[in-house]
Amino acid sequence: MAGNFPDVVETVLGSVRLSELGKTLTHEHLAVDFRKFYAPPPKHIEKYFSKNSLHLADIGYIKQYPYSSMSNLEFYDEYAGRAVHTDVKLFKEAGGGTIVENSSHGLRRDILLMKNISESTEVNVIAGTGYYVASTQTASTLDMTKEEIYNLMYKELEESCVECPNGLEIKAGFIGEVGSTWPIEDFEKRVICATGELQAQLRCSVSFHPGRDASAPMEILRIYQEAGGDPTKAIMSHIDRTLIKKEQLMEFADDNKCYIQFDLFGSECSFYQLNPSINMPSDAQRIKRIARLKKEGKLHRVLMSHDIHTKHRLIHFGGHGYSHIVNNILPNMINKGFTMEEIDLITVENPKRWFTRQ
Repeated sequence: MAGNFPDVVETVLGSVRLSELGKTLTHEHLAVDFRKFYAPPPKHIEKYFSKNSLHLADIGYIKQYPYSSMSNLEFYDEYAGRAVHTDVKLFKEAGGGTIVENSSHGLRRDILLMKNISESTEVNVIAGTGYYVASTQTASTLDMTKEEIYNLMYKELEESCVECPNGLEIKAGFIGEVGSTWPIEDFEKRVICATGELQAQLRCSVSFHPGRDASAPMEILRIYQEAGGDPTKAIMSHIDRTLIKKEQLMEFADDNKCYIQFDLFGSECSFYQLNPSINMPSDAQRIKRIARLKKEGKLHRVLMSHDIHTKHRLIHFGGHGYSHIVNNILPNMINKGFTMEEIDLITVENPKRWFTRQ
């Protein structure tokens, strides 16, 4: 127990002791609307992207251009819901314990789906609060003041989430994912400021989504800390597509105390549609980066996840699923010299410490 806070975290089924979380995926989605990020496919293969559902014959093209299929981006329909449910069961069977659901306002968060999946699979699901990037928000949301943003997040953490149907009282367990682009927009700055102020009051956990520029993580942390936020309670997500150069990664790790999250495991396509100027690293390269952080004594700040937010990454649609890290990556890490104690540190102890309020 730390300070005056109980050693628990709020899940969609109520409070759970941190010691009961088990292996934890700290950045996933169970339902999300990603259509805002649609990108037209190359002309010579556009016929493979015009269908209203995913077909095995097209998956090879969709893995290369995942944001060119509207059906793939509709990660909230009945087909996605059934596939997600099965996939979470497989995560449980593989030894998984907890999924931290990062769908914030602007991403079609589905609290009831989280509850139903958690009840039927016995996997802990922790919902987030906060706001995603400005381009996903309504005009009225973009006009919100910092105080209004603060108040909504406070309510969802301390009372119940606004989308809870039928009088349900389900609390968020952290703030995230807090989204920003590059350069950071005014609305996004207000959200980061409100997040820092609220974190300072409640001592809660925070997860940030940085813009696709190597300067973005540092600028987010600057705004957050100036507002009073504790960097040791913050996750910087998507490091694998943001700090591409090893020197950038190590400099960031040396200069900051936040958690460093590699959360695109399973994304093996080097071409990154949302930022074609970079090469997306492979899983093997992600493991090498984590090994480098281990060598520098920073493994206590590393987290791993998949950030599944499109259908093609689910097992039902030919993908790797939520169990990929447990089934495939962790055994590979053992083969590369990681010990079981180090695996448990990343997958169990680090998430537990992130959620500890102090």
